[in-house]
Amino acid sequence: MNIYQELKARGFIYQETDAEAIEKKLATEKVVFYCGFDPTGSSLHVGHLLPVMAMRMLQKAGHIPTVLVGGATGAIGDPSGRSTARNMLTMETVNANVEALKKQLAHFITLENGEANFVNNADWLGELKLLDFLRDIGSRFSVNRMLAQKSVESRLENGLSYLEFSYSLLQGYDFYHLNKAYNCTLEIGGQDQWGNMAAGTELIRRMYDEERPVYFMTIPLLMNPSTGQKFGKSVGGASVWLDPERTSVFDYYQFWRNCDDAMLGDLLKKFAIELPLEECIALAQSPNINRAKEILAFEATKMAHGEQAAREAYLAAGSQFGFADPELKVETTSSIRNIAAEAVAVYPEITLDASLLDGDGLWIVHLLAQSGFCKTNSDARRLVTGNAVKINGEKVTELEKMLKKEDVPEMELLLQSGKKNFKKVIFK
Repeated sequence: MNIYQELKARGFIYQETDAEAIEKKLATEKVVFYCGFDPTGSSLHVGHLLPVMAMRMLQKAGHIPTVLVGGATGAIGDPSGRSTARNMLTMETVNANVEALKKQLAHFITLENGEANFVNNADWLGELKLLDFLRDIGSRFSVNRMLAQKSVESRLENGLSYLEFSYSLLQGYDFYHLNKAYNCTLEIGGQDQWGNMAAGTELIRRMYDEERPVYFMTIPLLMNPSTGQKFGKSVGGASVWLDPERTSVFDYYQFWRNCDDAMLGDLLKKFAIELPLEECIALAQSPNINRAKEILAFEATKMAHGEQAAREAYLAAGSQFGFADPELKVETTSSIRNIAAEAVAVYPEITLDASLLDGDGLWIVHLLAQSGFCKTNSDARRLVTGNAVKINGEKVTELEKMLKKEDVPEMELLLQSGKKNFKKVIFK
């Protein structure tokens, strides 16, 4: 499976200008491509991450991303997908946001050693002279075509400023500049960017005498089927930010851990991209859905905040809410599998006399009672007959089960009652 086919299989491609040409180009050339992010805030949120995931995949396949943070276009505001104009930001705020977004994007895209280009369109758009721009660039755009863009058409009744109306010309000029400066031949972005992206390919075609094949493809919006909201909103409609000062790493992890069951397959394919596609599909189909969600949360948090932060969030969440059964019929390549010993270490401990394992052994009912899970043997029996008890992740189904020393070779075990009650039992 080549990179184009994998992007398609993971659901990253919504529309494209020439599928056959794009696939051939990605399979046979080292492609310089770009994606733009406007610094209208000091942090990205998870709803912005779909194109970032696609960029990361393309970079790992050997292509060169050009990460554009729009210090100029961010000062204007893209009208796409909006019913009202954005609040105007000062240039000081825009510049501070540019630096903040660069740091966040560097978690996902390797910027060193020429593996990527990081650019700010204020560097070239800020140098343009108005009359030159209108004569050389504005003359090549049709107002009729611009009025037909959905982002413009939907705003005409409520009012659209000339400032916002000019946005697609500036984004089109970005592609033209990057094509000329970096030989960038592919643009990617959200599905609401089709009109703005088409402006770039149209401008490049009109600016040169010879043909310069350039392409773009859009990535579908991800919607929560249960709420109808755009992906990236938590309970209450608040955004989930990459900035740990706005959304803590723990809450970021929990956002993914508590994802809608109906979205799990999609989210694994799109946000656990370090795992093979076949593994993501198998995890989504596993009956152990909570373990699959833990893996998704761990992988997504690891990319955004680093493995150590993901490890700490996983352990903190598990100690507070309980860990999912680690047993999977799917062999995972996620490094979460290496944290099992640490996960056990966060559970409360209780010490019992090792002599209880002598002779006929320790009855499971007595083990539950002496470990403090139950006050009476009757309560313990109900837990076992209700299939609510596990030892080291394996369900206890026999009410008469007796534990002997050979059953506890390390002289310790993890006892679980229900989904969230765990204790580490040590025999001395």
